[in-house]
Amino acid sequence: MMTTINRYIFRELIPPFAISAVFLTSIFIMTRIPEITNMVVNYNTGIFSVLLLIACTLPRFMEFTIPMSVMISVLLTFMRMSGDNEIIALKGGGITIYRLLPPVLIFCLLGTAVTLWITIIGVPLGNMSFKTLGIAMARSNLNVALSDGTFNSSFKDVMIYISSMDVKTKKLRDLFIEDRRTKDRVTISVAPEGVLVKDAVTGSYALRLYGGSVNQVDLKSRSINNVGFDTYDINLDFAQVQKSSKVGNKDFDEMTLNELRAFLKKTSEKPELNAALMEFHEKFSIPIACIAMGILAMALGLQAASSRKTAGFGLGMFFFLLYYLLLAAGWSAGENGLYPPLIGMWMPDIVMGGIGSFLLYRIAEERPLGLPQIFHTISGAAGRFFSRKNR
Repeated sequence: MMTTINRYIFRELIPPFAISAVFLTSIFIMTRIPEITNMVVNYNTGIFSVLLLIACTLPRFMEFTIPMSVMISVLLTFMRMSGDNEIIALKGGGITIYRLLPPVLIFCLLGTAVTLWITIIGVPLGNMSFKTLGIAMARSNLNVALSDGTFNSSFKDVMIYISSMDVKTKKLRDLFIEDRRTKDRVTISVAPEGVLVKDAVTGSYALRLYGGSVNQVDLKSRSINNVGFDTYDINLDFAQVQKSSKVGNKDFDEMTLNELRAFLKKTSEKPELNAALMEFHEKFSIPIACIAMGILAMALGLQAASSRKTAGFGLGMFFFLLYYLLLAAGWSAGENGLYPPLIGMWMPDIVMGGIGSFLLYRIAEERPLGLPQIFHTISGAAGRFFSRKNR
């Protein structure tokens, strides 16, 4: 009998998980639609290249959407079973709440395994591939590598700021360039207008400035020379950009687990050590969140037997947002050294898992949950909001 019930619950968990995973991942991808449209329409970037970039970002999105989908799946499944009085029927047959845990735990463990593979292998590979593809696209069209309104530091020792860019005429407005490629000298160029020029033979680029000035600062003699110009070319070397893709210059989220371990063994600088430790522990804490959030979702779903479904769903969304707020706060505090990175990354799992276990125990013992009134207020408000959305 229990084998049949376990199979039934496990099968019920799969459809809402699949729908939630596709829906949430699509929402994340949609945030990139304006950027993708701009690249295709204005910079003539190939659709295939853009699709590759999207594929490279999928692991980073799925790192969060898988635990989200596990929680939503468990929550909605037990809300439905509670609303259809299936839980009451099971209790009447002598089956306790604890005996319903095995299919939920197996489902959460599968979610943990998938998320663990994504965080350890998928995310570093995706981020590194995204950087490599970005460099290749920039080589074919440097306009893709230069964003207006931001400080662009793709080229080593060269920082470029562009106030605005006309995508039709390719003209750049209000440029500021800081060049540190010459030893003991900083060259700052300012111009109201400029344009990118490509050499058809060598394929190299130059930033051609019009009607500006150059300030050369000699760090040794502490002298400054100011020169005005009508036209001034600044050569941009893609060899410097390609150096950023080497293993030695990887960001922490581009490193594999072995590379992170090697870095942690050799580094002694506190800020870099904290940041690397945060990234290391995050690779394991986020997958384990599938278990913590799954247990919590089961308790909240069972609560729907004595309350409205919308209230239970609203309460689930509240705890879901609370988890990621704790994760963000833990990352910030751990990276700044306010407390150890181990605590910063694992505290959200401990808090959510603890709350879920406590609520599940109270439900199994047929005791009132005793949640603070603020939780009921928030869940009711969220439930009314989602109820209006579904009309």
